[in-house]
Amino acid sequence: MGKKTNWKDDYWLYVMQLYMRRPIGVKPLYSKAAVDLSMEIHVHPREIMEHEMQIETLSSPRVERIWDAYGDSPSKLSRAVKLLRSMKGFGSANAFYDGVEVTESFEPDFRPISSNGIMPISLVIILDLYFRLTPITMSAETPEVWEVARLMGLPISTVVHVLHMFLSCDPYTRRKPSDESDPLLPHCRAIWTRYGNSDAETLSEYAEELKQYFH
Repeated sequence: MGKKTNWKDDYWLYVMQLYMRRPIGVKPLYSKAAVDLSMEIHVHPREIMEHEMQIETLSSPRVERIWDAYGDSPSKLSRAVKLLRSMKGFGSANAFYDGVEVTESFEPDFRPISSNGIMPISLVIILDLYFRLTPITMSAETPEVWEVARLMGLPISTVVHVLHMFLSCDPYTRRKPSDESDPLLPHCRAIWTRYGNSDAETLSEYAEELKQYFH
């Protein structure tokens, strides 16, 4: 049985426009431009990248035809993409067409969960940092902490606060959260449940991929 996908042939033009953005080529998996497109058309970034790679290698007659039509004409490609986006239902956060429900999978991980813009992917990156530190170094004075804060555009105090919440999620520390009503706490617990028992190297590799979103 093939994997479930929301892919439609019209999306080739979106992906080609992404590929043609400077620097021309396959974009990092979780670059913001790739994720923004993924969020728009509800196709996972990994599938977006797979189609970019097909464009790069001209892997099929279909891709060759698209390249022949638009590869040397960015303005023609831009007009075609603009027309697609003007079609009814496109650009909607909830559905492509009226009355059609879209089942989301990866999308919530890239949506803010607090007023300062922190997202679930931000928590994943901070969780990876958590496993690199000791409790005494989970402070604003630690260079790795402010580097992560700077990368994601978050206050250093927020990163420290999340690190301390992960201390309360860690069964080995047995620490109680300072505030059970903290709105970020359920999200931290959810991220811990998903990744806290993962192989450290796997989590680290995933966090490094996610950092591309903030570059």
